[in-house]
Amino acid sequence: MKSLENTKVGFIGFGNMAQAMAEGMILKKAVGPGQIYACAKNWEKLRKNTEEKGMNPCKDAGEVVEKADIVIIAVKPYMIQEVIKPVKQMLKGKILVSVAAGVPFDKYEEILEPGTHHLSTIPNTPVSIGEGIIICESKHSLTEEEFSLVESLLSSIGLVQSVETKQLSVAGTVSGCGPAFASMFIEALSDAGVQHGLPRALSYKLASQMVAGTGKLQLSTQAHPGAMKDAVCSPGGTTIVGVAALERRGFRSAVIDAIDAIEKKK
Repeated sequence: MKSLENTKVGFIGFGNMAQAMAEGMILKKAVGPGQIYACAKNWEKLRKNTEEKGMNPCKDAGEVVEKADIVIIAVKPYMIQEVIKPVKQMLKGKILVSVAAGVPFDKYEEILEPGTHHLSTIPNTPVSIGEGIIICESKHSLTEEEFSLVESLLSSIGLVQSVETKQLSVAGTVSGCGPAFASMFIEALSDAGVQHGLPRALSYKLASQMVAGTGKLQLSTQAHPGAMKDAVCSPGGTTIVGVAALERRGFRSAVIDAIDAIEKKK
């Protein structure tokens, strides 16, 4: 089986998500900077974002596909067909991984040459520090060996979770849009800390570590979030007063409404 040590990774498109993935792979030493190739529309910006970190800029998608073993499509969904068209034949011998939200296996089957091995995924931004989530569509055309290689690469930068096609959208919304909601909560909690006398930097630090620690505690124990909440709420204590205030403001229903709004927009 091919190992990551001699695997070259190519990005077609090198925007925020592609850069986050590349940074995470380098940080976690899954691959070295010299094993990463990328192309993008803006050549000067691409050079700046790759060369100073030891990665390889490529003039076009053809060069990326030629150099890479795993090709990651990281462009907007509406651009996929246009980007793939010139390299369709070349992709047949490669492992293709998509990070474009809303483009599942069956859609790629319409775009790609028959027999192309591909997998659709939805990563989130914390992959840049190796603490992300990568949602993978369970329906794919990779061989067992190819999937094992891709899983090894992606698991270096986050939790790899396979879901059925019908769950792909909402799983991507929860994990992909969730960082924005969590950031808003951290900011709001920090504002409250500052209002009551904490320095801004300290308030951010405490709120962020609290969110990170609580998430890791749930993952580690598999405890029901409601039970974790109850464990902090003493009868007649301070926490339950805050919980009650959030409930009166519709905290949980607001979060559910946010997910509903996103899914209805798709």
